[in-house]
Amino acid sequence: MTDFTLSATVGAPFEATVERVRLLLADAGFGVLTEIDLAATLHAKLGVEVPAQVILGACRPQLAHQAMQIDPRVAAMLPCNVVVADAGEGRTRVEVFDPEVMMGFSADLAAVADDARARLQGMLAALA
Repeated sequence: MTDFTLSATVGAPFEATVERVRLLLADAGFGVLTEIDLAATLHAKLGVEVPAQVILGACRPQLAHQAMQIDPRVAAMLPCNVVVADAGEGRTRVEVFDPEVMMGFSADLAAVADDARARLQGMLAALA
């Protein structure tokens, strides 16, 4: 299977990493539109315990609008999900959907995907 995410694992606790990711996303021009506490949801709905994990729905309106002008179906892939998960032992994994995957749907999205990917890679690199 082809990789469809970009990721980084950092030596920092979960809560601190969630806050840092929020700040770094803002620095990269993304706002967080939604937040899903996946661990709490799975516990409430299924009674299962999983490590702390949140899904942040990040959006850069300029890129979203540009992509939707090219192909309105892109809206089905918005916002860009950023997963922050407790990896144990004081480490946290951060994973984002790789915008380059959009080019598999439409090569016309290359410029938008490249911009989004560069911004998200910058955010992941800044975590280190």
